[in-house]
Amino acid sequence: AHGPWSLEDILGEEDEQDRVPLQKLKLLGDSEELRDLLLNPHLRQLLLTLDQAQDKSSLMRKLMQEPLFVEFADCCLSIVEPPEKENVLPE
Repeated sequence: AHGPWSLEDILGEEDEQDRVPLQKLKLLGDSEELRDLLLNPHLRQLLLTLDQAQDKSSLMRKLMQEPLFVEFADCCLSIVEPPEKENVLPE
């Protein structure tokens, strides 16, 4: 089978808990806030550098010290995993 790989080919069962459902990932494309962040050339360069890096985990630790990257990561997380509403009175 020389066709394209599926996620199941790449991820094992132990990776299942780190998986984001496809429908939630699609929400990223609908976010104006995320689109606005991605217009920043510095952020785009950081993401390209990370994508092309050999040691992604080491670079990721460094990038998590970069406020712009943290803002990007927080934005993505708030879209795919919205914070639970606390102290909300029932209607």
